[in-house]
Amino acid sequence: MASNLDLQEQEQLDELKAFWNQYGNLITWVITLVLAGFAAWNGWNWWQREQATKATAMFDELEQAAQAKDVPKVQKVFGDLKERFGGTAVAGQGGLLAARVLVDGGQADPARAALDWVAQNAHDEGHRQVAHLRLAGLLLDQKSYDDALKHLDAVTAPDFTALAQDRRGDVLQAQGKTAEAVKAWTAAWTALPDRLEYRRVIKAKLTAQGAEPQPASVTVKEAS
Repeated sequence: MASNLDLQEQEQLDELKAFWNQYGNLITWVITLVLAGFAAWNGWNWWQREQATKATAMFDELEQAAQAKDVPKVQKVFGDLKERFGGTAVAGQGGLLAARVLVDGGQADPARAALDWVAQNAHDEGHRQVAHLRLAGLLLDQKSYDDALKHLDAVTAPDFTALAQDRRGDVLQAQGKTAEAVKAWTAAWTALPDRLEYRRVIKAKLTAQGAEPQPASVTVKEAS
């Protein structure tokens, strides 16, 4: 009996050796790749967290400079932020903040450059949309109407389209296209929630053109 068991164990051992000789290298490579991939994933997550922490610290520095209205420092810190941590979400937020400070400081061209960077490179879609809206406003002030409209065409997110229509109306009105401006303002007024205070601003624009919008309930009553 013992002899038969020994023979069976020897056969199993021989089969295992044969299997390992045939597939051992492949198994070793697969295990190595899995472990390497796991280590790389952990390393990538650590690096991302480290980048976010450093970027946040730099954004805090930018905020302090903005509160102090230190325009040169705002420009410098934002330049460092976008160069070192341009792929982080706070870089886009920093660009919007820097542009506001630059505009307030009379630095329209640097502000436009900051917004251009955000519109093209920001990690967050909302930041890109806001940058396009603010660029349209700057270009409107500079009477670059066609460029302003191009940036408004880039605003496609539903949360921002009403504001884009309002700004489009401003640009069209500046071009002397009153009928088209009224159409854009009407679209903005209709899309915004009833309780939003800014709706009154758009209503004032329409009223000034003799196109005061009517509440939906009045429209229904008149139609009946």
